[in-house]
Amino acid sequence: MSSTSERSSEETFRCSICLEVFSEPVSIPCGHNFCKRCICKAWAPEGPCTCPLCNRSYDRRPEIMVNYLVLEMVSEFRRSSLPHMVEQRRLKVQEIQRCVELSDTEVHRERAVGLQAFTDHMQSVQGRQDRFLEELQEKQSRSHKRAQELVQQLEQEICELEKSSTEAERLSCSRDPLHFLQSCPALTPPAGLKEWSSVSFEPETCEGSAARALSELEKHLSENLNKVSSRLELVRVQQFVVDVTLDPDTAHPDFVLSEDLKQVHDTDVKKKLPDSPLRFDYCVSVLGKQSFSSGRFYFEVQVKGKTQWDLGVAQESINRKGEIYLSPENGFWCIGLINKNQYSACTETPVRLSLQRAPQKVGVFVDYGEGLVSFYDADSADLHFSFSGCCFREKLFPVFSPSPNDGGSNSAPLVLTAVENFRG
Repeated sequence: MSSTSERSSEETFRCSICLEVFSEPVSIPCGHNFCKRCICKAWAPEGPCTCPLCNRSYDRRPEIMVNYLVLEMVSEFRRSSLPHMVEQRRLKVQEIQRCVELSDTEVHRERAVGLQAFTDHMQSVQGRQDRFLEELQEKQSRSHKRAQELVQQLEQEICELEKSSTEAERLSCSRDPLHFLQSCPALTPPAGLKEWSSVSFEPETCEGSAARALSELEKHLSENLNKVSSRLELVRVQQFVVDVTLDPDTAHPDFVLSEDLKQVHDTDVKKKLPDSPLRFDYCVSVLGKQSFSSGRFYFEVQVKGKTQWDLGVAQESINRKGEIYLSPENGFWCIGLINKNQYSACTETPVRLSLQRAPQKVGVFVDYGEGLVSFYDADSADLHFSFSGCCFREKLFPVFSPSPNDGGSNSAPLVLTAVENFRG
């Protein structure tokens, strides 16, 4: 029984007073049916009475009769609807269980990412603390060593001066003038004495060390928090991963597609293929087989080893013949690489992208309802670029351009890769 017919049957067998399925259905002279307890409660023991449905009046309370036909039909309805109700509830149980499983998966994923983030932060704080204490210890050790060296020099000179002083005192007591004159050189200060008036000792200052260490820690933690935030964002969008394959009917004639339709590269050799309105004949591109007209989806593409490429999404009505300029105005939302290291967003006036590192895998995320297309480094979780505020009205297809082979320098394929366990 369909849900619509079920609702219709329930309405047929509902008492218009209590709005529940009939219990002890009875009929009154005008032909309308009610639960016995409902009509008895609605009518006074003695007239006048009115039908709750058609407002027919009775001077005296009419006799009410059990409607056995309706009673049997209600019983049959209850019997027939019970299995459906059981099945409906079983389906609801399964739905709840699926929701709990999804929630558990999300909790486990968030727990793993969060614990790793907190562990990294605690290790970072501990490392910075250890380094701070080591720096203080090194400063203290250098000060002690410098002070010890100066004291040793001073003590050595003091010892030498005391020896000279003792010798001078002894000679001064001599009554032999000739011996005194012969010993005069011994009365001069020892050679090599340092001029200590110009020597100063200032221990290495530690003032501000704690403040500088905390400032550096704050900066480091801020950078780490940004990285963790990016990682969490990538993990969030990766849960909308879809399986995408390439559509041979749209592939440029120069292309070679792998058997599993997951890889494409350009050969610079045009094959003879049947012309089709779906096929790109000049622009070296290919679409994915899968289309999306609602919701959110995510896929990843390996771009390792390439010197040029473009990828993103395109609407169904795009022009596929002749020279094509990739831009939102022409139905393309893409980013690309040219000249080995020049990355840009494919807009009417290309936007140069300053990437921290050359991506090996690019993640593409689309939120159809929000009009958002975002591109990520699938390894570092860096956000490369986002098209926002887009107004999608057609089906969207993943689009890939490995770019010309360029004599073999750009022969590496674009590869649709699996998302590895929502890397965290």
